[in-house]
Amino acid sequence: MAIIGIERLIYCVDDLVRASRFFEDFGLNIYQQDSATTKFELPDNSRVILRSRAADPVPASQVIGPGVHQVVWGVDTKEHLDRIVDRVAIDREVTVEADGIHRFVADGGIVMGLRHWHEKQRVVTSVDPINSPGNIKRMNVHRKWISRARPKYLCHVVYAVPDYKECIRFMIDRLGFTLSDKQRDLGMYLRCDGTTDHHNFFVLNARAPFPGNDGQLRFHHTNFTVTDLDEIMIGKNHMERCGWESASAGLGRHRIASALFLYFDCPAGGEAEYGADADAIDASWVPRDFHIPFGLAHWMHHMPDFWRAGPEWEVAFADGGPKPSQAIAAAHDTQRSFPSSEVDVDTVA
Repeated sequence: MAIIGIERLIYCVDDLVRASRFFEDFGLNIYQQDSATTKFELPDNSRVILRSRAADPVPASQVIGPGVHQVVWGVDTKEHLDRIVDRVAIDREVTVEADGIHRFVADGGIVMGLRHWHEKQRVVTSVDPINSPGNIKRMNVHRKWISRARPKYLCHVVYAVPDYKECIRFMIDRLGFTLSDKQRDLGMYLRCDGTTDHHNFFVLNARAPFPGNDGQLRFHHTNFTVTDLDEIMIGKNHMERCGWESASAGLGRHRIASALFLYFDCPAGGEAEYGADADAIDASWVPRDFHIPFGLAHWMHHMPDFWRAGPEWEVAFADGGPKPSQAIAAAHDTQRSFPSSEVDVDTVA
């Protein structure tokens, strides 16, 4: 184990006041604020930091437009931190900043940092039992009522990257990330080795024909994990009462990672996503290779035009292994695990 998640995200924004209000309404708690910076803290002690793109840019950032200009990854021990820093520093400068952050520019142009995250807190939640026909789990008890969504931690961050294969290789070879799944011609989902999240970093091919892509390095979105569907919808209702509208797809469930999603256009840049009920995976997970529309969603509340004909049911194991229709069914039936496959970045067009 080494990297245990996103320790902080540093946003460079155009309108600090509006961006700060958005994240307050979204459910984040401010722990420090002045005229130049707003700092939020989540229950696991991860942080979201907003600062002016014009007055206080992140040095060496190549990200175009507002959004997350620096990602700091938390490392479980000082020994592991030193080991990763040594691998990174082979061919690039690594500087030590305040709070013990070791800062560098990753392949692909994204400024990143590594920090010994000894303050990380374990977050524990509970979900109400679910009733279904013939399967009563909640008798004479109503579901809990909440008034606000409160994100629990930063699950993943996404960028559109022109040199996306180089970025993927760097994340795997230098930082120890592992491949979770591929979305053919679009990108790869990568997981920190110290988490069970399906992915903590998605590298999107900036040259793929995908909405918003223009071939440049751009921040895409951050996933803020909440407890369940109810909390997502409580958050949606509150955001709409505050004047923020969710993105066009509305509520949905991804097929890749199985996660519920709801995105908002974010004045800090890109989108902010409420997410819940994603797959949890470990080293026994076998990466898959999805056709783009099929992997995108299982269902969406506001179905886009390109999805109306229905996606092709096309998915295979990323290593070209057994057919999913047979192997996945067998895994579900027997609860056995398949060995991990090797990563071949060059198989992604």
